Amino acid sequence: MDSQKQFARMTQTPIPRLVLQLAGPTILSMLITSIYNMADTYFVGQISTSASGAVGVVASLMAIIQALGFMLGHGSGSIISRRLGSHDTDGAVRFASTSFFTALLFGGILTAGGLLGLTPLMRLLGSTETILPHARAYAFYILLGAPVMMSSLVMNNILRYEGKAAFAMIGLVSGGVLNMVLDPIFIFGLKMGTGGAGAATALSQCVSWALLFSAFARGKTASRFSLRRITRDPHEFFSILGTGLPSFGRQGLASIASMLLNIAARGWGDSAVAAMSIVSRIFMFLMSVALGIGQGFQPVAAFNYGAGLYKRVRGAALFTMAASFVLVSGMVGLCWAFAPELIRAFRDDPAVYAIALPAFRFQALCMFLQPVMTVSNMLFQSIGKVGRATFLACCRQGIFFIPLILILPASIGILGVEICQPIADLLTFLVSAPLLIAFLRELGGKKTPRAGAAE
Repeated sequence: MDSQKQFARMTQTPIPRLVLQLAGPTILSMLITSIYNMADTYFVGQISTSASGAVGVVASLMAIIQALGFMLGHGSGSIISRRLGSHDTDGAVRFASTSFFTALLFGGILTAGGLLGLTPLMRLLGSTETILPHARAYAFYILLGAPVMMSSLVMNNILRYEGKAAFAMIGLVSGGVLNMVLDPIFIFGLKMGTGGAGAATALSQCVSWALLFSAFARGKTASRFSLRRITRDPHEFFSILGTGLPSFGRQGLASIASMLLNIAARGWGDSAVAAMSIVSRIFMFLMSVALGIGQGFQPVAAFNYGAGLYKRVRGAALFTMAASFVLVSGMVGLCWAFAPELIRAFRDDPAVYAIALPAFRFQALCMFLQPVMTVSNMLFQSIGKVGRATFLACCRQGIFFIPLILILPASIGILGVEICQPIADLLTFLVSAPLLIAFLRELGGKKTPRAGAAE
């Protein structure tokens, strides 16, 4: 009966109401996640400029964890949502179990490998010698928490794709709030320094994991976890990886991009690394709105595409772009007006400010393109168009950003570091828009294959 009610909700609720219902908790989750990342940057920035730079270095490590977690979470979540849309609950359980236990395994491997080679790993991710002690202290706890963080991302995405965004929100928001409370206690109260930020993050992630897991343990979901239900079919396992490949490409390339950005910036000292880290954290917060609405759109797209309701998928994409543009525009305008104060709040250092402010201005101008890029990528991934989704996911911080960060700083100095991401965003928009427009036209002409299904 619960499955039937959920099916009716996902296929009959008016699109604006459904997207906003699912996006509301997700936006709040994304905002809280971004805020506690900014809290790390803020509190660590009170220690020194080198400590502030360490946050940017460890962000590359976090991106690796997120790449694997999102690959398994988005990969299984998209398939689960389409399976539930076609009333295949047994298949949903298999894919959920496989992705969850695979995340624990991958996280454990990353923990062991990262701790064994911690110093060379931090240097590889762009640490200078003065940033290195801070980066090591921070990364130690992040690596310990890798299995928890990775499997939490899987649970969060499965909940979202099932249309249970409120459960996902409770887990993420609780962990995020706890992280912000623990940061000053661990960093200053317990005198753990930069390592305190890592310990606070790891502990809060454990609390978040427990809350997310409880939703599955209490039978609040259609899917559940069981070692016995892990798939024995290689095709099903690789379908998770294939469907999640766009997320892996996006987050994996984000790690590489962050590493190359740190390496390029360190030619101008710790202040440049710290400046770009601060700007990245601010825009992670701003992008959380576009991503939050987009993640609310994903289960709507996947569920209705699985049910053959193509016009609902098209309507959801158009509404998501419009709503995202309105919200992003308001937030960017507010941050633009208070950009100097915002940057100084993280690190009141003239050298940091001189680099961060122009980088912020350039990036802000391209934020208005995010709704189209986000919906394009999330639509293709949600409905299983893996090739197009992977290509678009690799554009922003891979295909375009990597050549730019290798060429521009060497050619035009620190300005090249500041403008790489905005140029990459513009090029990605120019590629995404035609693909999205063509596919939306295709959806508008498709007929519902199921007799009696309502559009």
